[in-house]
Amino acid sequence: MDRWTPLEANAWWDARPWVCGFNFLPSSAVNFLEMWHVDTFDKSTITRELGWAAELGFNAFRINLHYLVWLHDRDGLIDRLDWIMGVADQLGISTVPCLFDDCGFGGAEPVYGPQPDPVPGVHNSRAVASPGRALLLEKDEWSGFECYIRDIIAQFRDDPRVLFWDLYNEPGNRMVFDASGFRIYEPDMTAASLALLRLSFEWARAETPTQPITVAAWTTPKPGSSDDPYQTEIDRIALEASDIITFHAYWDTAHVARFIDHLRTLDRPMLCTEWMARAVGSLIEDQLGLFHGEKVGCFQWGLVKGRTQTHHPWPAELVAAHGGHPDRSMWFHDILEHDGSAYDATEVALLREVSAKSSALI
Repeated sequence: MDRWTPLEANAWWDARPWVCGFNFLPSSAVNFLEMWHVDTFDKSTITRELGWAAELGFNAFRINLHYLVWLHDRDGLIDRLDWIMGVADQLGISTVPCLFDDCGFGGAEPVYGPQPDPVPGVHNSRAVASPGRALLLEKDEWSGFECYIRDIIAQFRDDPRVLFWDLYNEPGNRMVFDASGFRIYEPDMTAASLALLRLSFEWARAETPTQPITVAAWTTPKPGSSDDPYQTEIDRIALEASDIITFHAYWDTAHVARFIDHLRTLDRPMLCTEWMARAVGSLIEDQLGLFHGEKVGCFQWGLVKGRTQTHHPWPAELVAAHGGHPDRSMWFHDILEHDGSAYDATEVALLREVSAKSSALI
């Protein structure tokens, strides 16, 4: 299976409403291992929170799977993914499954089974990578990675509930958060992540999915940097191999607008699969209208404040690097309280207003 042509990709995009989505972990899960494990897969919370999302007008959500759950409970993971996609579909919400992930901000390697409670006050303190940074560097494990990605895609390659496949979240991301700041994880995973990125596209295309496949460019250019949208070798491969263009953008509005202009030269549909971080100027009141006006789909980070604690800020050094201030008087991510009430009523009103426009085709 070849990469989609720009004509095919744009025809796919033109045939659907504008995508207004969110990244989802139920508030009862500290990470994706806890979410998908049979003992902690919280159907009642998932159903309730997806219902709130539908009421706000969201029509898509992005959700990470985990290799270790597939390895230990393959049938269970597939059944649970099928169930959550069914719940979402009944609410008018399409699903974007994400298969690999290098973000292990908590610093620990993933372990299948019960997960620890969050570290008080620390953003995403128990986040673990998939398959895990140690496993990524073990070449003997890679046959399992192929089986995993091909198996999941084979199960749902013709399923209209899948909007698109996001093969790999932030390949090469080595950051680890702690209570005092953040440090860089060693050893450097770049070569292994790049190799797995390339193979992920090969394995996914071998299953001939009817949905597009993509990996986001996540090292968004800093203000004042080169106009070249290819910031790293990983981003270059991701953009050149993807059927549709996806990217992450935790920056102020002017910067995001410039990056959209950079990527538009690739002549493919664009979706920002991670954004919205108040302390760095990535604001709903500024950027939701930008994305809609530019016909760029978007998936904000977070829905309900919960065990991930992503309402707390990134470490101060990282916030400052993105031009912001780690102000704990405001939420960093997330938009709803545990009871479904809005953190900021103005944000929610704007979401309803703008997402209502998505009922019309772009």
